[in-house]
Amino acid sequence: MNCDKDAIFKALGDSTRRLILDELSDRNEQTLYELTVRLITQHDLAISRQAIAKHLSALEEAGLVKSKRKGKYRVLMFNNEPLKNLLKGWIE
Repeated sequence: MNCDKDAIFKALGDSTRRLILDELSDRNEQTLYELTVRLITQHDLAISRQAIAKHLSALEEAGLVKSKRKGKYRVLMFNNEPLKNLLKGWIE
């Protein structure tokens, strides 16, 4: 996957987006509602579903989050491939 490095760094530059990735890496395949509940209850984050959806758009643009339909729900998944590709040149 060839993602824009600037989009990845921009997405990772926000602490809420990093928290979203942490949640999805701990428990992958969450709905927006499930993710919102976890962020509010486990991290005391005062945020709306609409605000989280905006953060998810930036993460999806960077390729770090993917979504798929499961019935009537959209399920969110963490995609670490862009990070692996980004760091590959520096680590190897």
